[in-house]
Amino acid sequence: MAGPTTAERGERQQESSGPPLVRRLRRPPLRTIVILAALAVLLGAGGIWVLYGSSWLRVRHVSVSGTRVLIPAEVLDAADVPVGAPMISVDTDGIEARLRRKLPRIDTVDVVRSWPHGIGLKVTERTPVLIVRKDRNFIEIDHEGVRFATVSQAPNGVPVLELSVSRTGSGSASLRRFGTDRLVREAVLVAGELPAAVAADTRTVQVRSYDDISLELADGRTVAWGSGENGRTKARTLAALMKAAPGARHFDVSVPTAPASSGS
Repeated sequence: MAGPTTAERGERQQESSGPPLVRRLRRPPLRTIVILAALAVLLGAGGIWVLYGSSWLRVRHVSVSGTRVLIPAEVLDAADVPVGAPMISVDTDGIEARLRRKLPRIDTVDVVRSWPHGIGLKVTERTPVLIVRKDRNFIEIDHEGVRFATVSQAPNGVPVLELSVSRTGSGSASLRRFGTDRLVREAVLVAGELPAAVAADTRTVQVRSYDDISLELADGRTVAWGSGENGRTKARTLAALMKAAPGARHFDVSVPTAPASSGS
């Protein structure tokens, strides 16, 4: 019987010198699969126990930061954080909602888990930009027009809002069209646009209608502002006008392209 030809010998040599054949991966034995599954279950159960059942990761202390008028004790009382509960189970959104509902002075609050045992309450309080007299007290209003607190003493440097809307003429029309809340927001908008020096000197912001908002300064000078529109332009115009006419008693920037001053 004849041996392999030269071509056959060449093919065999090429196969033997080429890359090794890839062996099929063997499926692990069923026993190994069962063991691995059992280990995964045990690890998962252990992790759940550590988070919920053990005493290692439980709330032990609650801290408060950022308060100015509020005191930490009343924030802690309103938050009602469940001390002793598992850290993972603390409802941070619920605590935030509870604080804002019980303490309207709070604008925002971040409830932060400080592992392994702490809960932090980072509070930002509302800042009054206007106040409204009510009997012997004062209602504080923030930059969004929110009436958030009633205090017995007026905060320093915060102007008094006077709503002097008449029941006839333009005042009546503004009240019907915009409502009291919108007129208050317009006054807040004006207060927020005032130049710093003027804002510090403003004692009263008076609203007679949507288009008739005026200021009274501490020394008796007055400013006709008009509506809350074009506030930045009016602020720049007012600053320039006061500088140009330092002895004037009345300034009108209701039409900022045609300002006026009078009195001496």
